[in-house]
Amino acid sequence: MNLPDLLNYATDKTRFQSIHDYIGFCRLYLDFIDTGLQAKIVSQNETHYQFYQYQAEGHYNITRPINTRLMYDSETFEASAAQFLQTLEQLRNRVTPDEQFRQGMIQTIYTLQQSIGAALDALPSGQSNQARKITGDLFERLIRILIVTLDIECVSGTVQVPVRDQNDEVLFHSSYQHDLLIGEAGELKLIGFVKTTSKDRIDKVFVDKFLYSKLTDTALPHIAIFLNDVQRKKTSRSDRYGISATFLPGHFKAYTIKLNPLDGVYYCDIRPNMRTDALLSQHIQTIDYFFCRVSN
Repeated sequence: MNLPDLLNYATDKTRFQSIHDYIGFCRLYLDFIDTGLQAKIVSQNETHYQFYQYQAEGHYNITRPINTRLMYDSETFEASAAQFLQTLEQLRNRVTPDEQFRQGMIQTIYTLQQSIGAALDALPSGQSNQARKITGDLFERLIRILIVTLDIECVSGTVQVPVRDQNDEVLFHSSYQHDLLIGEAGELKLIGFVKTTSKDRIDKVFVDKFLYSKLTDTALPHIAIFLNDVQRKKTSRSDRYGISATFLPGHFKAYTIKLNPLDGVYYCDIRPNMRTDALLSQHIQTIDYFFCRVSN
């Protein structure tokens, strides 16, 4: 399949309805990049990141950063996808997978999603907003599909929260749109926020939890799931590229300490300071922890 065919596929969100649909597209994209790229560009500051550059059919565009420690290639993807499906089966049976299977889950989710995002980076620059919207929508859908695969109630939707006066009379309802509404026997148990990056979004997650808790006088858990927090940047030499982090640790810590902590923050591509910083490491984990948590 050539690049225009892949773009036609990726921009049609109706084609992504099951985990097998995501696996199918990923397989095609990984086969394409084996021979279809202009170049693979190594990041100058964190060399395990690469950028794919497309040929003329992709306007010579350069993709988002790809973490080679997480991204499978076409040779390893088939076995890894089969193992991933086994991991989902274990979780559906409420069995916690071992470390190898959990690492495979992280890498497979990353590879599935980055195949879509990187493919859409080939769209003309005037369609970049469309590419970001589709990429984000399909990541949210992927996470919901995976949760539902575990026989767990999960939808996206709007929560109507009553705003009451001092006499407990309902004045009006405030609407909150959420990516994940996870329930059990029809009762809402957890609210989730799913985005490809926390850039320009992390504040809203904390504020939404604060307002929901105040308006409902409950402590319903709120979690956030992010794919990564890196972006491409040019180095001092205009023909060289590196990566920069988009995560704002100061904002995260301030909201955690002074407003309210979230009940879980999960990444596929977790940044080093999220592991080494004492406070960040208490609140941020890799995405396998979320699926182990929600399945138990």
